[in-house]
Amino acid sequence: MSPQKIIIDTDPGIDDSMAIFFALSSPELEVIGLTTVFGNVHVDLAAINALRLLEIAGRTDIPVAKGAANSLVGDYGDPPAFIHGDDGQGNVHLPPPTGKPVDQSSAQFIIEQVMAAPGEITLVPIGPLTNIALALRLEPRIAQNVKQIVLMGGNALVPGNSTPAAEANIKDDPEAADVVFGAGWPVTMVGLDVTTKASISDEQLQLYAQSSSPMAQHIARITPFYMEFSKRVNGVGGLLVHDSTAVAYLLLPDAFTTQSWPVRVETQGMSRGKTWPRVRPNHRATYWNDRPNVNVCVDIDSARTIALELSRVAPT
Repeated sequence: MSPQKIIIDTDPGIDDSMAIFFALSSPELEVIGLTTVFGNVHVDLAAINALRLLEIAGRTDIPVAKGAANSLVGDYGDPPAFIHGDDGQGNVHLPPPTGKPVDQSSAQFIIEQVMAAPGEITLVPIGPLTNIALALRLEPRIAQNVKQIVLMGGNALVPGNSTPAAEANIKDDPEAADVVFGAGWPVTMVGLDVTTKASISDEQLQLYAQSSSPMAQHIARITPFYMEFSKRVNGVGGLLVHDSTAVAYLLLPDAFTTQSWPVRVETQGMSRGKTWPRVRPNHRATYWNDRPNVNVCVDIDSARTIALELSRVAPT
């Protein structure tokens, strides 16, 4: 069977880096491009980091496109350097990449690739959904030509992590997220309902340091910064691998429990960025009328997904 063709839309980001390496190390997947967006870092640095990661992986054949610097409705503020470091890579401050992004924007790259291979390409957004919404705005036909979207973001039945209501990727551009969830293409939401159950222990992280793989060695360098944040905020050991969980869904969909609900995204007030599934189909509220169903992940066999990630990126 031919590998799944995927485009990863990303704001690297420590957990983004882990997800990208996981995908690159999985023969079932063919990464045909990285498109970058603001989020964990500003978009210029996101593109630089994407290029750096591909050099570490020995995959400079994969193009990088630079995308949105701000959300659909406003300017982006300050990235969360306290989570990912000033450089988005745990403050290891890598040398500049030798390559450059392609001349297309992320949205243009997505459109070109999807329309050139109808029904073949899966979009894997693991940052704010701005590029995806912009691509849809420029070329609505991509909704009928993409294979599927598997995104990391949202929180259906659990609290948020950026605010009490909202998950970070969705909160950074709720308007874009509401467009993506309502476009009528096949969408799977891999959100906090499952990513908060997928953590790598201190002992498991040591496997990266023990591996000779350049990708594993890079993860070993950047994760202590992220682990320190995780312990300080979550109060427990273990590194939550949010973005890698979306990649795991592509590889092990039977490790996930899902529900099919239409989803709206709150764009106002203190709940801005909250993803609201219509869990009661007979509810009188009309906000979800004529909205397509979304495949929402609500549980996970985390042992299986973590074991697969470790075996791929840090083989013994």
